[in-house]
This record gives sequence, structure tokens and C-alpha cells, in this order.
Amino acid sequence: MAKKKLTPEETLLAIGERLKTLRIEKGYSSYEKFAWDNEINRVQYYRMEKGVNTTIKSLLKVLEAHNLSLEEFFNRM
Repeated sequence: MAKKKLTPEETLLAIGERLKTLRIEKGYSSYEKFAWDNEINRVQYYRMEKGVNTTIKSLLKVLEAHNLSLEEFFNRM
């Protein structure tokens, strides 16, 4: 059975959910603490987790904090 094609908005929400899951798995209950500890703008990180207009540059910085490549990140979605 073929996967349903996601809209851009659905894709951003899925990315946000994946980032939230990774953060929690790393032991962070607070997005603010995670952003602070990894030198990521907390407002930008909040927007990423909420699925609001994520830039590739910001995503790469967050993935670096999780020691993940783009390929690893998207393969696990």
C-alpha cells in the first residue's frame, strides 16, 4: 500500500513532532532548556517543533545537536 502524500503543512508538523520526540528522548522536558543548552534560538526552535516555517539551516543545527544526518532523520520518520 502506497503512503499518503503529505501536504507541505503536514510535512512540517511531522518534522516538528519528530524533533519533539528526539528532544524528549534526550531527557529534555523543556524545549527552552534544550535550545539554550545547544545554542539554538529558543523562539526558532519552538516554531520548528510546532511545524511553523522551518529553514534547512535551522534544521541542520538541531540535527547536529542530536548527532543525526538529514538522511537518518528522515529515514526514521
